[in-house]
Order: sequence, then C-alpha cells, then structure tokens
Amino acid sequence: MNLFSALCCITLFASSLHAQNSQFQSNFSTIPAQQAELQSELRAEHRADALIGSSSSFLSPLDTSKKVQSLDTVLFDMYGNLRVDDPLYNKRAPWWVPALHIVGQEALLNAFDHYVLNLEWAKVGFTSWGRNLKAGAPWGNGWVWDSTRFGNDMFLHPYTGAMYFDAARATGYSFWESSIYTFAGSYAWKIFGENVTPERNSIIYTTIGGMFGGEILYRLSSNVLDDRTSGSERVLRETIAGILSPGRFAVRLFDGKLSHVTDQEVYKKEPLNITLFAGIHKVNDNDNNFLSGTTSELLNVQFDYGNPFERIDRKPYDFFKVLTEINIGMGRKMINDVTGYGLLCGSNSDVAGFALLSGTFQNFDFWDNPTYELTTLGFGEGVVARMPISTNASWFTVLHLDLVPFGGNSKRAGPSDTSQMGDFNFGGGAEAKFESTLNFGSSASLKLVANYYWFHTFVGEPGNNFIAIVKPRITIGLYHNLSVGIEQSIYSSVRDSPNFSTIHSVSTEQKIFLMLYFEDAERGGHYN
Repeated sequence: MNLFSALCCITLFASSLHAQNSQFQSNFSTIPAQQAELQSELRAEHRADALIGSSSSFLSPLDTSKKVQSLDTVLFDMYGNLRVDDPLYNKRAPWWVPALHIVGQEALLNAFDHYVLNLEWAKVGFTSWGRNLKAGAPWGNGWVWDSTRFGNDMFLHPYTGAMYFDAARATGYSFWESSIYTFAGSYAWKIFGENVTPERNSIIYTTIGGMFGGEILYRLSSNVLDDRTSGSERVLRETIAGILSPGRFAVRLFDGKLSHVTDQEVYKKEPLNITLFAGIHKVNDNDNNFLSGTTSELLNVQFDYGNPFERIDRKPYDFFKVLTEINIGMGRKMINDVTGYGLLCGSNSDVAGFALLSGTFQNFDFWDNPTYELTTLGFGEGVVARMPISTNASWFTVLHLDLVPFGGNSKRAGPSDTSQMGDFNFGGGAEAKFESTLNFGSSASLKLVANYYWFHTFVGEPGNNFIAIVKPRITIGLYHNLSVGIEQSIYSSVRDSPNFSTIHSVSTEQKIFLMLYFEDAERGGHYN
C-alpha cells in the first residue's frame, strides 16, 4: 500500500463519519427540558427510597434495581446515578459506523508503522492481502504461533483490542456486542495490516484482553466525562478521557460530542476509589536476602470501581478492580504487572454476617519482570465478601477459581531483557486467586494476596508448571489517607517436563512505598 492509498482510506473514513455525524446531530440536541426535569425528580426520589431503612449500604445490600419506564429503561443506582448510559443521548449507531472507526484506526496505525517507523512487516498491499486471505480460519494450518516479545504479545495486543472495543461501546453497543467487533478488528488487522503469516495467539489476546481493557477504559472515561460542563473544565475532562480511551475520543470527535452540552448527566457512573503508590522496588539476589539486589523506583495505581455490595441487577463490569505496577530503572520491562478482574454476571446475598457478591468473573494477569514472565486469561466463579469487625474495622475477602484457556509463561531459562524473539511458552490450565484484607480505617491494614497457577504448555517446552505468587503487605497510616507500607513478594515455580529434570525455583522481592488513597465519598468506606 503506498502513501496515496493510505491517505485515500483515511479520507474515506473521515468523510463517511462526517456524513453519519450530520444525521446524528439532527437526532440529538440537549435533552428536552421536561425530560431533564423528570430525570432529576426520579433520581432524587430513587435515592431517598434506597437510603430509607439502612444505616450502611455495605452491611445491608439494597435493592436498587428500580426500572423507570418513562425514561425508556434508564435505571438509577442507590446514589441517584444512571445505571446505564442514557439511551436518548447514546443511541446505537448503524453497524457500519463502529466498523469504519476500527478500519480508520488500523489504517492510521499501519501508515505510522510503515512510513514513520519504516517497519518491514507493515508494508502491505494486494499481494500480502491475497496471501493472508488464503490462510483460512485462525485455527487452521494457515495460521501460526508467533515468537515476538512477551510484552508485545500479552500487553500491546490487548491494548489495541481495547481501542477496537471502545469504538463499538462508544457508538451504543453492549459489552458482548462490542466483543464481536474486537474479534473482527483483530482478524482484519492480521489479514490486512501486516504482510507476515497471521498468528493465532495475537487474535486470542487482542480479543479477550481487549474485552477486559476496553470495558475498564470505557467506564473509567465515563466517570471523567461530564457533558454538562464547558470551558476549561470541559477541555480538561475530554483530554483525560481521551488519554484513557483514544478509541472513544475518536468517536466523540466525529459525533460532535466533544463540545456538545447537555442539561443532564448522560453516562453511567459508579463510585470509584483510586490508590496511588510510590516508592522503591527491590529484586533480591539469588540467595534471596531481604532488601538485597537490584533497586528500582515504582509508581503504581489501583482502581476499585463500583460497590460490590449494592443489591442491583448486575451487568458486566459494574464492579471491577485493576492494579498497574510500573518500575523505572529496570531496563525495558517498565510495566511490571497489570492484574485485575471484572464481574460478568452475578448477584448479592447475605450469609452468616457476610455481605456477598458471587458470580462469574473475567480475570487478566500480566506479570513481566526480570525474574519471570506470566500471563493468564481466566474465566470462572468468584465471590467477594465483607464482614464488619467493629466500627472502624472490617474484613474484606475475594476468591476466584478459574479455567485459563490461554496464557503465556517464561521458559526454564527465564525471561530475557534484550531478546527480540519469544522467551516464553503458550499454554493454559487453571488458577486460584485469594485476596484478604483486614482494615482498621485509615490507621492500618493487613493484606494477603495468594495466587496459584497450573500452566500446561501447548506450544513451546512441553510439560506442566506449578506457580505460586504470594504477597503479604502491611500499611500504617501517617496522615488522613496517606500511609506508608511494605510488601513482600514470593514467587515459587515448579517445572515438570519430559525434556529435563524437575526444576524448583524461588525468588523474592520487596516494595517500600507511600500510599495515597482517594476515596469516593459515595462508595461508603475504605474496605480494600
């Protein structure tokens, strides 16, 4: 594909969306005044109804699944917020609109890879397209398993998939409908965006990882956006939301929503707690002496979204948690790990003093450091539990039991910081994840995270790996929501293969950090 062809594709993409935007703009203006007044009254009424008869929403889950027929199924949560994006403002676009957005993303990305980075595999055209189309279905013999860098396969591909996913979500499509667009976008890129033989692992991780990342980024950007604002506040909100979800930003740009002002809130929002960590990270020497070995700086952020103990009609990802750990000074492996989970479906209950959320969860684990590489895509049953201990203390526990259809794990020689080729195996198996926190308000907390993985190799060094990652942590409050903490990390691996004798390895790390906790006042407490 030459530069002229690429520019033609981009121009066609922009023109088509502009035509759609003109039609769309005629279908929405500000929400009618009577509709806005009705929203305000019903929101206030619903909040009052939800709060009557309960002193703590977390200890006594409330039924807030009230359906407002006059607002075309718009729901309100216990805080008076929309339970879904307002359908009057966020109408579903024709199927080809998100498809064009995804095509536009891929055309721009390929043009950048080709003409700016001068990457050989990005030089595509009719010859490569015809050859890749003949490869057939991803599970056929025409597709291969690639051997690029771990971070590229297991992190950048899901991030790209998240952009495809948000192109559909931002045009009015549901979580499950957007996943179809994510798969289609990934498949199209493998066929038309690269001139190499298409790889199976890329389409798997782009699709499933894109669902995880895309829904999280969409919901976080919704919490930032407020179409009622204008001026400098609006610019700031749109900028932050655009950084979080570039795919959604592009949709809003073409739809005219970047500057459009509404009378009422039009996006679903959930309470959001944010925790920031900054400090040092020690990777111990081979003898695992405490606080020995390499030192790097860490900067981490954790998002806790949604109230898991609010009794509502549950929808995908109205409760999720994600932690991103960044290390500075450890070579190219700056993103140490991204771990999290999101609820797909479930329900609330009370059992023996515990407030429970149980259901099916999607889990995503990405560990990439000089000691080991491990990533899993997990689906399974989980339970989130909370029990009050005293006025200022509570016990919070999470348990997941998952099947892992696909993932990656470092080879016996360990990860390489410089290799451009694959230093990991593809496989799958199962995982058990346990997290328990004892909180004493803002004074202190004791936390234990214990993950256990069975990883069976599909492609690479044959055999089974049994991996445990245990992380005890203690934090002490300093002032208000500022704490100091230390975390020990223990990684244990048993590798059993017919090609070599069983290998057992253990490595340890420490993190010493300041922790700043931003609590959403509506969420109801520092419980995690």
